[in-house]
Amino acid sequence: MLRLFWNLSIRVRLFLRTYMPTNILLNALRTRRGLKWGVPAMLIAVPYLLGAWLLTVWIADGGPGWLNLLVLLFIWNALKFLVNGPITLVILIRARLAERRDGRLVERESAAYAAGDDLPVLTATRL
Repeated sequence: MLRLFWNLSIRVRLFLRTYMPTNILLNALRTRRGLKWGVPAMLIAVPYLLGAWLLTVWIADGGPGWLNLLVLLFIWNALKFLVNGPITLVILIRARLAERRDGRLVERESAAYAAGDDLPVLTATRL
């Protein structure tokens, strides 16, 4: 039974990550090229929160109760974008520091090679 639920959850997660627009956008923001857009993408949460508020007003004025599901969906999507912003900022800082460290290593090696020194032994760098 546990295996059935495990496989079902894997398939649902794969479907959601592949076909849901907010998840596709969040996946694109987590690439190296998209990291710089993580913090500005937090602004996408504003229309979601506005939509959730408008739906709650409509529900309070006698609208159908099933709209509560849309309110939950809008709030969930807004939270995804709000949380993703700081995470992408930290990942971007780490990536830029690693790029700077690797660039300095290459400069040192090329300077040593140009000076005619023996090439230093390369050390493994953390990516």
